[in-house]
Amino acid sequence: MNKKRTVKWQTVCKHAGLLVISFFWVYPFLWMTAAAFKTDKEFWADKFGLIPKTLTFDNISRVWNMAHFNTYFINTLIITVCSVALVMVMTNLSGYVLGRYSFIGKKLLMGIFLSSIAIPLTTTIIPVYQIIKNMGLIGTKTGVILAGAGGAHVIFILLYSSFYSQVPMELEEAAKLDGCGFFQTYFHVLRPMAKPVTGSVLIMETNWTWNAFMLPLVLTLNNPSSRTLAVGLYQFQGENSVDWTGIAAGGVIATIPIIILFLFTQQLFVEGVAGAVKN
Repeated sequence: MNKKRTVKWQTVCKHAGLLVISFFWVYPFLWMTAAAFKTDKEFWADKFGLIPKTLTFDNISRVWNMAHFNTYFINTLIITVCSVALVMVMTNLSGYVLGRYSFIGKKLLMGIFLSSIAIPLTTTIIPVYQIIKNMGLIGTKTGVILAGAGGAHVIFILLYSSFYSQVPMELEEAAKLDGCGFFQTYFHVLRPMAKPVTGSVLIMETNWTWNAFMLPLVLTLNNPSSRTLAVGLYQFQGENSVDWTGIAAGGVIATIPIIILFLFTQQLFVEGVAGAVKN
């Protein structure tokens, strides 16, 4: 009996500790959401409060219309959809070849991919900028799309490669006996099986592209009409002051779509990662 009580109290203490940690983990998001619906006067009177006394949508309206977040939202949506589509096609095909076929230089290629993970993004901004500039796409959404989707995206390639390498060869051989060629086998047999991994890639790449800041900032400096939400948030920080309620409202607008996407696709994300690393 004492042992059961001890185990019960240990469980209660563990859950209580996790709840405390979870609260501190989500507090910044809760604070941002609360600040977005406060007036400036109330915000400075109660900066750390999580429950607005007077609920107002003035900040959301001000950011959406006066700060051009309606344009930034559409730009971000276009850039994210196009970049994610390109990345999913490239990484899926690359992972399929690396996972299913052996060829000369495969190990060297994989080594180059793996080593590229250690290269910081900041070291590639100048060459990427020069390439986009030579293409005449500086200040355009197309330039941001190509710059964002043009990386190696090694993690996604490895996820697909690991998944495809575990698919039994009998399926591919059966497809060949039925007259399927390389692309037919890929499109009709193996690609549909990679749906969980595709879900994981969709969530991660959407999150990264939607929240990208450095590349869109550099590539759209001369054309504010092509800015994304993350770059648009930067305008609320002045040289001598910061519009905290504006930043909070913009943060809510930028965050909600990602949260909704994750809520609807979280099962695919977990299945994809688990299936890709399964031995």
